[in-house]
Amino acid sequence: MAGQKPVAKFRAGQVSCAVWENEIQVGGVAKVILKATVNRRYKDRNGDWRSADSFSRNEIPLAVYCLEKAFEAMLTAEQEGDGDSGGSNGVAEEVVSE
Repeated sequence: MAGQKPVAKFRAGQVSCAVWENEIQVGGVAKVILKATVNRRYKDRNGDWRSADSFSRNEIPLAVYCLEKAFEAMLTAEQEGDGDSGGSNGVAEEVVSE
């Protein structure tokens, strides 16, 4: 994802969630799936901005909110594909085996 820009980004306070396109190979065919990352921005004691992937009790609801928005964006991208498991931009649904 280096150098790549997210397709969507959601923020609540210092917590943010970004949605990324990720190309994978399925049966020799390239597919694009969506992935989400969540982090928290803060300033260290020197005043420099840092990122962390751990959350306090009060930040967890903010992370959940951002993830719900990311999930909605992923579902919308899937639905725009007219039921073919891909959005208008070729985004495919990620299948998770149980």
